[in-house]
Amino acid sequence: MNIETLHKTHQDFFKTRKTQAVKYRVESLQRLKKVVESREQDVYKALAADLGKSEFEAFLTEYNVIIGELKKYIYKTSKWSEPKKVKSSMLNFPSKARRYPEPYGNVLLISPWNYPFQLALAPLIGAVAAGNTVVLKPSEFSNHTGKLLQEIIEEAFEKEHVSVALGDAEIAQKLTALKWHYIFFTGSPGVGKKIYQAAAKHLTPVTLELGGKNPCVVHESANIKVTAKRIVWSKFLNAGQTCIAPDYLLVHKDIKDQLIKEIKLQIHNFFGEVVKDSSDFPRIIRNEHFDKLVEMLENESVLQGGQHERESLYIAPTLLDEPTRDSKVMENEIFGPILPVISYSSKEDLEKWINSYEKPLGGYCFTGDSKFEDWFIDRFSFGGGVINDAIVQFVNDRLPFGGVGNSGIGSYHGQKTFETFSHYKSVVHRGTWIDLPVKYAPYGHKLSKIKKLMKWV
Repeated sequence: MNIETLHKTHQDFFKTRKTQAVKYRVESLQRLKKVVESREQDVYKALAADLGKSEFEAFLTEYNVIIGELKKYIYKTSKWSEPKKVKSSMLNFPSKARRYPEPYGNVLLISPWNYPFQLALAPLIGAVAAGNTVVLKPSEFSNHTGKLLQEIIEEAFEKEHVSVALGDAEIAQKLTALKWHYIFFTGSPGVGKKIYQAAAKHLTPVTLELGGKNPCVVHESANIKVTAKRIVWSKFLNAGQTCIAPDYLLVHKDIKDQLIKEIKLQIHNFFGEVVKDSSDFPRIIRNEHFDKLVEMLENESVLQGGQHERESLYIAPTLLDEPTRDSKVMENEIFGPILPVISYSSKEDLEKWINSYEKPLGGYCFTGDSKFEDWFIDRFSFGGGVINDAIVQFVNDRLPFGGVGNSGIGSYHGQKTFETFSHYKSVVHRGTWIDLPVKYAPYGHKLSKIKKLMKWV
């Protein structure tokens, strides 16, 4: 089926209003859950083939997230689909006010390669629950997971309801050239801008989940051992290929040596003497990305790691010492297991570094000083963050996840995903048992009455 035919099929199916029925949506999600559970081992194998993920990491960061979302949505979709009561206005007396969630219609979902299972299905679940049809375009770089997603979707859904379009950037361009009712994209800011431009031609609303250079500040009051352990976990999870991973450390000069020593120790504790032999350390997605990362290491002072092997797409957990602002590793988001360590002396130093970049997706601060914590949160803008840890904001689905400025538009997670894929119609229900004449002409001396009434509104 070509792209235009697929698009037309989804348009026609939405017009049947079959997806308007909440029962149909829930039953679709129940089938998806059943299929995903039956393919659990296949999920782990696909993620291992694409990214070298261990079964533990694949379960924790991908499979378990989706099963949790499905359980919640199967239980909550009926409630979330109900009209929402809103307080009425005195000017409309007598009346009631409601907000009615309705699906946008035909949704295009373009997912990334770094968490290819989770970041494809999490928004898809919300879009289906809200009553939309969905065409999913997975990344061609995680092709094993993409093919598995296609098999799962074909088994769980009617093809006119949810479909998978496999292919490269050319397929994505053909898809985005068509008119959709909503586009959801996860990826780089560069590609996100192209998606936004394509959507603007049709005034299509979008959610763009992008990225940026996420700062991680370590104050002199921080607990060094705990800080090091949490930085190593959050940075080197998925070999650093996480959009909300700490991108660079800003460490107070008085504790820099101490922190580096502890980070080195924790890397050894996590992955052993020879990291390359650890089954818990993933690989880089493809040659092109590997080459860009290796290029970032050139002419830099390496504190730890730096070893790499193109054949196996392995790059060791690496610490770089005091790169300059104009060095290659500090130009854009790293998206790999390379962590620059930069010392600072004052708040002015922090402001100079962090404000030299666009607003990031994540912001992290390790400190035992509550006043410094408050200053960090108040002073810097970022999509979401954590104090005394990193990336765990993603775990709480009650916290909407999304960027700001260059790091993204819109947010999702938990109930917020349902809301993202729903248009809320605002409706006033007027009563007819009384009809106050004050708003009708002739107005005469009614202005004083209106002013008095407005004081009570």
